[in-house]
Amino acid sequence: MIKFKEVYKTYENGTKAIRGINLDIDDGEFVFLVGPSGSGKSTLVKLITGEICATSGVVEVNGYDMTRIKRRQMPKLRRTLGVVFQDFRLIDKKTIFENIAFAMRIVGAPTKEIRPRVEYVLDLVGLPGCADSYPLELSGGEQQRIAIARALVNNPSVIIADEPTGNIDPARSLEIMRLLEQINELGTTVLVVTHEKELVNRFAKRVVVIDSGRLVGDGVSGYYSYEE
Repeated sequence: MIKFKEVYKTYENGTKAIRGINLDIDDGEFVFLVGPSGSGKSTLVKLITGEICATSGVVEVNGYDMTRIKRRQMPKLRRTLGVVFQDFRLIDKKTIFENIAFAMRIVGAPTKEIRPRVEYVLDLVGLPGCADSYPLELSGGEQQRIAIARALVNNPSVIIADEPTGNIDPARSLEIMRLLEQINELGTTVLVVTHEKELVNRFAKRVVVIDSGRLVGDGVSGYYSYEE
């Protein structure tokens, strides 16, 4: 579960990025987080992943109080989160297998578990035969699928996809969203941060809208809009 209670975030330069947000995301939900550029979406994600701390209020993520979490607990928290980035962040000089396996090695997974788990997530994202390929040999949509496989490999309870379709064409974007929907159906909580209105409107999911750091909309809808 992800919970925000009266959360404020003001940066050192005085920017008020988050202003009194109350928000609950339950286990197993699929949620779109939307809003115009500069609305606070990225700040909200950083509060969830522990990159930054709230100025005031309570942020709880998968049982951890982010206002009180100790540094030694951060690796355990982050194992429960899988993050997918717009720019993929794959290592060009490593094979697909090595890219995904690296995510397991940094959390201390036993060597004997790595290959079967990597093969499982590659099959899950529909790319079972590309373990020995390199990222630049794949299309943008395929690279994003690999990034999703890497996010899944440690079996997180939550996937956060931050503008996951920003660097791929519309047809591949729809494929990626359907893949995330399938992952959600397997029980993983999915939070998708996006500004692509047309894509969101293709799915009848919960849509959380923020603007100027405030929550201005929250509901299940096949259509939403905001002013850029």
